Amino acid sequence: MERPELPLPQLHAFVVLAEELHFGRTAARLGIAQPPLSQQIRRLEDKVGHALFTREPGRVTLTPAGRELLPAARRALTDLADGLAAARAVGSGRAGRLRIGFAASLALTVLPGLLRTFRQRYPGVHLDIHEMTTAPQIAALHDKTIDIGLLREPPTDETGLGFATVLSEPFVAVLPSTHPLATHRTVQLARLADSPFVLLPRTVGPTLYDQIIGLCTAAGFTPRIAQHAVEWQTVCALVETGLGVSLAPASTRRIRLKGVAFRGIEPNTARTRVAVAWRKSDHNPLVAHLLATISPDPPDSTPSACGPS
Repeated sequence: MERPELPLPQLHAFVVLAEELHFGRTAARLGIAQPPLSQQIRRLEDKVGHALFTREPGRVTLTPAGRELLPAARRALTDLADGLAAARAVGSGRAGRLRIGFAASLALTVLPGLLRTFRQRYPGVHLDIHEMTTAPQIAALHDKTIDIGLLREPPTDETGLGFATVLSEPFVAVLPSTHPLATHRTVQLARLADSPFVLLPRTVGPTLYDQIIGLCTAAGFTPRIAQHAVEWQTVCALVETGLGVSLAPASTRRIRLKGVAFRGIEPNTARTRVAVAWRKSDHNPLVAHLLATISPDPPDSTPSACGPS
Protein backbone atom coordinates (compact mmCIF):
# COMPACT_ATOMS: atom_id res chain seq x y z
CA MET A 1 0.00 0.00 0.00
CA GLU A 2 1.40 3.38 -1.01
CA ARG A 3 2.07 5.70 1.88
CA PRO A 4 0.54 9.19 1.57
CA GLU A 5 2.99 12.08 1.47
CA LEU A 6 2.52 14.36 4.46
CA PRO A 7 3.57 17.96 3.71
CA LEU A 8 5.64 19.43 6.52
CA PRO A 9 3.65 22.72 6.81
CA GLN A 10 0.53 20.66 7.49
CA LEU A 11 2.40 18.59 10.10
CA HIS A 12 3.64 21.78 11.72
CA ALA A 13 0.10 23.18 11.90
CA PHE A 14 -1.14 19.87 13.30
CA VAL A 15 1.50 19.77 16.07
CA VAL A 16 0.86 23.36 17.12
CA LEU A 17 -2.91 22.81 17.17
CA ALA A 18 -2.38 19.63 19.21
CA GLU A 19 -0.45 21.72 21.74
CA GLU A 20 -2.84 24.69 21.83
CA LEU A 21 -6.16 22.83 21.26
CA HIS A 22 -7.55 26.15 20.09
CA PHE A 23 -7.78 27.34 16.48
CA GLY A 24 -7.50 31.04 17.35
CA ARG A 25 -4.36 30.68 19.47
CA THR A 26 -2.82 28.28 16.92
CA ALA A 27 -3.44 30.68 14.03
CA ALA A 28 -1.88 33.53 16.01
CA ARG A 29 1.14 31.41 16.90
CA LEU A 30 1.62 30.41 13.27
CA GLY A 31 1.03 33.93 11.99
CA ILE A 32 -1.83 32.95 9.69
CA ALA A 33 -5.59 33.45 9.63
CA GLN A 34 -7.94 30.77 10.94
CA PRO A 35 -9.45 29.76 7.55
CA PRO A 36 -6.05 28.75 6.02
CA LEU A 37 -5.25 26.89 9.27
CA SER A 38 -8.52 24.99 9.07
CA GLN A 39 -7.81 24.16 5.42
CA GLN A 40 -4.35 22.76 6.27
CA ILE A 41 -5.77 20.56 9.02
CA ARG A 42 -8.57 19.37 6.75
CA ARG A 43 -6.11 18.49 3.97
CA LEU A 44 -3.98 16.54 6.43
CA GLU A 45 -7.04 14.68 7.68
CA ASP A 46 -7.96 13.86 4.07
CA LYS A 47 -4.49 12.37 3.53
CA VAL A 48 -4.69 10.34 6.73
CA GLY A 49 -8.25 9.28 5.96
CA HIS A 50 -9.50 9.98 9.46
CA ALA A 51 -10.33 12.97 11.62
CA LEU A 52 -7.45 14.10 13.81
CA PHE A 53 -9.46 16.47 16.03
CA THR A 54 -12.97 16.59 17.39
CA ARG A 55 -14.45 20.04 17.05
CA GLU A 56 -17.09 21.08 19.54
CA PRO A 57 -18.19 24.59 20.50
CA GLY A 58 -15.38 26.03 22.63
CA ARG A 59 -13.50 22.75 22.68
CA VAL A 60 -10.95 20.98 20.43
CA THR A 61 -9.53 17.55 21.33
CA LEU A 62 -7.34 14.97 19.64
CA THR A 63 -8.97 11.85 18.26
CA PRO A 64 -7.28 8.45 18.71
CA ALA A 65 -5.85 8.84 15.18
CA GLY A 66 -4.52 12.30 16.13
CA ARG A 67 -2.90 10.97 19.30
CA GLU A 68 -1.24 8.23 17.25
CA LEU A 69 0.12 10.69 14.67
CA LEU A 70 1.41 13.30 17.11
CA PRO A 71 4.69 11.59 18.21
CA ALA A 72 5.63 10.77 14.62
CA ALA A 73 4.83 14.31 13.49
CA ARG A 74 7.01 15.75 16.23
CA ARG A 75 9.87 13.40 15.28
CA ALA A 76 9.56 14.38 11.61
CA LEU A 77 9.75 18.09 12.44
CA THR A 78 12.66 17.55 14.84
CA ASP A 79 14.55 15.44 12.28
CA LEU A 80 14.04 18.12 9.66
CA ALA A 81 15.27 20.86 12.01
CA ASP A 82 18.29 18.77 12.95
CA GLY A 83 19.01 18.00 9.29
CA LEU A 84 18.80 21.66 8.32
CA ALA A 85 21.12 22.64 11.16
CA ALA A 86 23.61 19.94 10.19
CA ALA A 87 23.48 20.96 6.54
CA ARG A 88 24.09 24.59 7.46
CA ALA A 89 27.04 23.59 9.69
CA VAL A 90 28.62 21.51 6.94
CA GLY A 91 27.94 24.14 4.30
CA SER A 92 29.60 26.84 6.40
CA GLY A 93 32.57 24.61 7.29
CA ARG A 94 31.71 24.33 10.99
CA ALA A 95 31.16 20.57 10.74
CA GLY A 96 31.84 17.67 8.40
CA ARG A 97 34.82 15.46 7.61
CA LEU A 98 38.20 16.55 6.24
CA ARG A 99 40.52 13.88 4.83
CA ILE A 100 44.20 14.77 5.13
CA GLY A 101 47.23 12.98 3.74
CA PHE A 102 50.58 13.73 5.37
CA ALA A 103 54.20 12.77 4.95
CA ALA A 104 55.52 10.90 7.98
CA SER A 105 58.31 13.34 8.82
CA LEU A 106 55.78 16.16 9.15
CA ALA A 107 54.63 14.52 12.38
CA LEU A 108 57.98 15.83 13.65
CA THR A 109 57.38 19.41 12.47
CA VAL A 110 54.25 21.18 11.28
CA LEU A 111 51.54 18.55 11.64
CA PRO A 112 50.91 18.50 15.44
CA GLY A 113 50.59 22.27 15.76
CA LEU A 114 48.49 22.58 12.62
CA LEU A 115 45.99 19.92 13.69
CA ARG A 116 45.82 21.27 17.25
CA THR A 117 45.03 24.79 16.01
CA PHE A 118 42.47 23.56 13.50
CA ARG A 119 40.67 21.42 16.08
CA GLN A 120 40.51 24.37 18.46
CA ARG A 121 38.94 26.55 15.76
CA TYR A 122 36.60 23.90 14.33
CA PRO A 123 35.79 21.35 17.04
CA GLY A 124 32.82 20.02 15.08
CA VAL A 125 34.97 18.84 12.17
CA HIS A 126 36.14 15.22 12.08
CA LEU A 127 39.73 14.90 10.81
CA ASP A 128 40.50 11.71 8.89
CA ILE A 129 44.31 11.46 8.82
CA HIS A 130 46.27 9.22 6.42
CA GLU A 131 50.05 8.75 6.48
CA MET A 132 51.17 8.77 2.84
CA THR A 133 54.28 9.57 0.82
CA THR A 134 54.21 12.24 -1.88
CA ALA A 135 53.29 10.23 -4.99
CA PRO A 136 50.34 8.44 -3.30
CA GLN A 137 49.10 11.79 -1.99
CA ILE A 138 49.07 13.27 -5.49
CA ALA A 139 47.15 10.25 -6.77
CA ALA A 140 44.71 10.41 -3.83
CA LEU A 141 44.03 14.09 -4.49
CA HIS A 142 43.21 13.36 -8.12
CA ASP A 143 41.08 10.36 -7.09
CA LYS A 144 39.29 12.52 -4.47
CA THR A 145 40.08 10.09 -1.67
CA ILE A 146 41.79 12.88 0.31
CA ASP A 147 40.96 16.59 0.41
CA ILE A 148 44.30 18.03 1.52
CA GLY A 149 47.88 16.82 1.17
CA LEU A 150 50.84 17.80 3.31
CA LEU A 151 53.89 16.66 1.39
CA ARG A 152 57.51 17.29 0.63
CA GLU A 153 58.80 18.57 -2.71
CA PRO A 154 55.56 18.62 -4.71
CA PRO A 155 55.83 17.99 -8.45
CA THR A 156 55.90 21.01 -10.74
CA ASP A 157 53.82 19.59 -13.59
CA GLU A 158 50.53 18.71 -11.86
CA THR A 159 47.47 20.30 -13.43
CA GLY A 160 44.35 20.82 -11.38
CA LEU A 161 46.18 21.00 -8.06
CA GLY A 162 47.22 24.01 -6.04
CA PHE A 163 50.35 24.11 -3.89
CA ALA A 164 51.52 26.50 -1.21
CA THR A 165 54.78 26.34 0.72
CA VAL A 166 54.41 25.61 4.42
CA LEU A 167 58.11 25.67 5.29
CA SER A 168 61.53 24.97 3.82
CA GLU A 169 64.49 23.41 5.58
CA PRO A 170 68.09 22.47 4.80
CA PHE A 171 69.45 18.98 4.30
CA VAL A 172 71.65 17.16 6.80
CA ALA A 173 73.97 14.20 6.51
CA VAL A 174 72.74 11.13 8.38
CA LEU A 175 75.69 9.05 9.56
CA PRO A 176 76.27 6.03 11.76
CA SER A 177 77.75 7.33 15.00
CA THR A 178 80.82 5.20 14.24
CA HIS A 179 81.43 6.91 10.90
CA PRO A 180 84.74 8.86 10.80
CA LEU A 181 82.90 12.06 9.80
CA ALA A 182 80.47 11.80 12.73
CA THR A 183 82.99 13.67 14.89
CA HIS A 184 82.77 16.73 12.61
CA ARG A 185 80.22 19.52 13.08
CA THR A 186 79.66 19.78 9.31
CA VAL A 187 80.44 17.41 6.47
CA GLN A 188 81.78 18.18 3.00
CA LEU A 189 79.47 16.27 0.68
CA ALA A 190 82.37 15.16 -1.50
CA ARG A 191 83.74 13.20 1.45
CA LEU A 192 80.69 10.90 1.34
CA ALA A 193 81.52 9.74 -2.19
CA ASP A 194 82.91 6.38 -1.03
CA SER A 195 80.07 5.60 1.40
CA PRO A 196 77.04 3.52 0.43
CA PHE A 197 73.73 5.42 0.64
CA VAL A 198 70.30 4.60 2.07
CA LEU A 199 67.62 6.59 0.26
CA LEU A 200 63.90 6.70 -0.39
CA PRO A 201 62.98 5.11 -3.73
CA ARG A 202 62.33 7.58 -6.51
CA THR A 203 58.82 6.21 -7.05
CA VAL A 204 57.50 7.63 -3.77
CA GLY A 205 59.02 11.10 -4.15
CA PRO A 206 60.59 11.84 -7.54
CA THR A 207 61.34 15.52 -6.94
CA LEU A 208 63.00 14.96 -3.56
CA TYR A 209 64.96 11.96 -4.84
CA ASP A 210 66.24 13.95 -7.82
CA GLN A 211 67.18 16.82 -5.53
CA ILE A 212 69.33 14.56 -3.34
CA ILE A 213 70.98 12.96 -6.37
CA GLY A 214 71.59 16.46 -7.75
CA LEU A 215 73.35 17.51 -4.54
CA CYS A 216 75.70 14.55 -4.82
CA THR A 217 76.30 15.18 -8.51
CA ALA A 218 77.15 18.81 -7.81
CA ALA A 219 79.67 17.56 -5.22
CA GLY A 220 81.36 15.44 -7.91
CA PHE A 221 79.99 11.93 -7.41
CA THR A 222 77.03 9.64 -8.05
CA PRO A 223 75.84 8.02 -4.83
CA ARG A 224 76.08 4.24 -4.60
CA ILE A 225 72.67 3.22 -3.26
CA ALA A 226 72.86 0.17 -1.02
CA GLN A 227 69.31 0.17 0.30
CA HIS A 228 65.92 1.88 -0.18
CA ALA A 229 63.32 2.62 2.50
CA VAL A 230 60.00 4.45 2.11
CA GLU A 231 60.05 6.43 5.39
CA TRP A 232 62.76 8.55 6.98
CA GLN A 233 62.35 6.71 10.28
CA THR A 234 63.35 3.51 8.49
CA VAL A 235 66.15 5.23 6.59
CA CYS A 236 67.67 6.43 9.86
CA ALA A 237 67.26 3.00 11.46
CA LEU A 238 69.11 1.39 8.54
CA VAL A 239 71.87 4.00 8.82
CA GLU A 240 72.17 3.13 12.50
CA THR A 241 72.84 -0.51 11.55
CA GLY A 242 75.77 0.62 9.39
CA LEU A 243 74.20 -0.11 5.99
CA GLY A 244 75.16 3.33 4.74
CA VAL A 245 74.75 7.08 5.06
CA SER A 246 71.99 9.36 3.84
CA LEU A 247 70.98 12.92 3.08
CA ALA A 248 67.73 13.94 4.71
CA PRO A 249 65.63 16.97 5.66
CA ALA A 250 66.88 18.65 8.83
CA SER A 251 63.65 17.76 10.67
CA THR A 252 64.83 14.14 10.80
CA ARG A 253 67.11 15.28 13.64
CA ARG A 254 64.06 14.77 15.85
CA ILE A 255 64.22 11.04 15.21
CA ARG A 256 66.03 9.93 18.34
CA LEU A 257 68.39 7.05 17.58
CA LYS A 258 71.50 6.62 19.72
CA GLY A 259 73.59 5.21 16.91
CA VAL A 260 72.88 8.00 14.40
CA ALA A 261 74.63 11.36 14.00
CA PHE A 262 73.02 14.23 12.09
CA ARG A 263 75.50 16.75 10.69
CA GLY A 264 75.19 19.88 8.59
CA ILE A 265 76.49 19.67 5.06
CA GLU A 266 78.78 21.86 2.98
CA PRO A 267 77.85 23.41 0.66
CA ASN A 268 74.56 24.08 2.39
CA THR A 269 72.62 26.02 -0.24
CA ALA A 270 69.87 23.53 -1.08
CA ARG A 271 66.63 23.41 0.85
CA THR A 272 63.69 21.01 0.76
CA ARG A 273 60.17 22.38 0.60
CA VAL A 274 57.12 21.21 2.56
CA ALA A 275 53.88 22.16 0.84
CA VAL A 276 50.14 21.87 1.26
CA ALA A 277 48.25 20.60 -1.80
CA TRP A 278 44.58 20.71 -2.75
CA ARG A 279 42.29 20.39 -5.76
CA LYS A 280 41.69 23.79 -7.35
CA SER A 281 38.17 22.74 -8.29
CA ASP A 282 37.26 21.78 -4.72
CA HIS A 283 34.84 24.23 -3.09
CA ASN A 284 34.75 22.38 0.24
CA PRO A 285 34.83 25.15 2.87
CA LEU A 286 36.81 22.86 5.20
CA VAL A 287 39.71 22.93 2.72
CA ALA A 288 39.66 26.72 2.77
CA HIS A 289 39.57 26.72 6.57
CA LEU A 290 42.64 24.47 6.78
CA LEU A 291 44.54 26.59 4.28
CA ALA A 292 43.66 29.67 6.31
CA THR A 293 44.92 27.90 9.44
CA ILE A 294 48.28 27.39 7.73
CA SER A 295 48.36 30.96 6.44
CA PRO A 296 46.01 33.87 7.26
CA ASP A 297 46.22 34.92 3.59
CA PRO A 298 45.95 31.80 1.42
CA PRO A 299 47.07 32.10 -2.21
CA ASP A 300 44.58 33.28 -4.85
CA SER A 301 44.14 29.74 -6.17
CA THR A 302 42.71 28.38 -2.93
CA PRO A 303 39.10 27.13 -3.00
CA SER A 304 36.47 29.77 -2.57
CA ALA A 305 34.62 29.86 0.78
CA CYS A 306 36.19 28.23 1.17
CA GLY A 307 55.69 13.11 -0.13
CA PRO A 308 57.47 11.54 1.09
CA SER A 309 58.84 13.20 3.94
